[in-house]
Amino acid sequence: MDASVVFRPFRSPKLDLPNRLVMAPMTRALSPGGVPGADVAEYYARRAAAGIGLIITEGTWIDHPSASNEEAVPRFYGEDAIAGWRRVVAAVQEAGGKIAPQLWHVGLTQKHDLENLYEAATDVSTVKLTPSGYIGVDEKISNGSTEREIEDAIEAYGKGARQAMAAGFDAVELHGAHGYAIDQFFWDVTNRRSDGWGGRTLAERARFGIEAVRACRAATGPDFPIIFRFSQWKQQDYAARLASTPQELASLLEPLADAGVDIFHASQRRFWEPGFDGSDINLAGWAQKLTGKPAIAVGSVGLSSEMLESLLEGKGGDVTDVDELLRRMERDEFDLIAIGRALLADPQWPLKLREGRLAEAAPYTKEVLLALN
Repeated sequence: MDASVVFRPFRSPKLDLPNRLVMAPMTRALSPGGVPGADVAEYYARRAAAGIGLIITEGTWIDHPSASNEEAVPRFYGEDAIAGWRRVVAAVQEAGGKIAPQLWHVGLTQKHDLENLYEAATDVSTVKLTPSGYIGVDEKISNGSTEREIEDAIEAYGKGARQAMAAGFDAVELHGAHGYAIDQFFWDVTNRRSDGWGGRTLAERARFGIEAVRACRAATGPDFPIIFRFSQWKQQDYAARLASTPQELASLLEPLADAGVDIFHASQRRFWEPGFDGSDINLAGWAQKLTGKPAIAVGSVGLSSEMLESLLEGKGGDVTDVDELLRRMERDEFDLIAIGRALLADPQWPLKLREGRLAEAAPYTKEVLLALN
């Protein structure tokens, strides 16, 4: 099929891109001491030079005591780390791309052993941000955070967004997916609070995420683009569903949009799977339909295996065609498509797609996580 549909310019009130291709945020844990080095700048710039319109960085730790669980994942605070990020921004923009950092807080999570990425560990050195102290169904390991602790975390998100704008980034993304801090407040399994930070409905449990977005909007003003990533699945439960119906999802996404989200990034393990029964529209398509905001889809683009099979089972992925992606983009089901592991394996993936040489792309193997190719 003709791939030109993904190379159409993207236009929105706050962000214009030369095409519809996005680099998905992927943890690399290759920034010693949390400082992105020259190799990180070159890694991202290679993807921009090959034709990625927008790069969303790997998750970066916000300035909060319990945000991180891995020292080699980059920080988004401290003069040394921010200087490193300025070099990354300059390299990407010089190569013709645009870039957004992903602001990340793990909340109350357990760090799993992932080959070639990081080793399992239990960190009890700081008080964790958590709505209720649960990490799964009936698995309570801590007490819920206090009002002050919650407010401090929200302030840290705003500080990160302000720092992103000051460092020259083109946008900022909040990580509200995969069972991490913001998502722990959304999910009824981990949020058992009965005060203003919890509730029986998803709309009530949305407050923490809404306030984090508001803090980012207040810190950056009206014109800086804010992207929000969300998901149904959690690292604690791959079959979890945050919302059972489109109406329930709307009760989360609409107030997030009102708070300042400009683009929704809907994380799925396989982009072609329907978001809800009764329609083949995927999760990003529903985000676009429900809010009227642009949406980014993601999930196993161009590969024969999905992400969790790669990380948890060490399974590689052969190169596949992207015909289904092109069909969905031709009908404007969603606006942008994020590429993950395929882009790790082959920095030239966008160029090969444009030139009709995708069959020549390198397959994904677990060894690509060992270095910044």
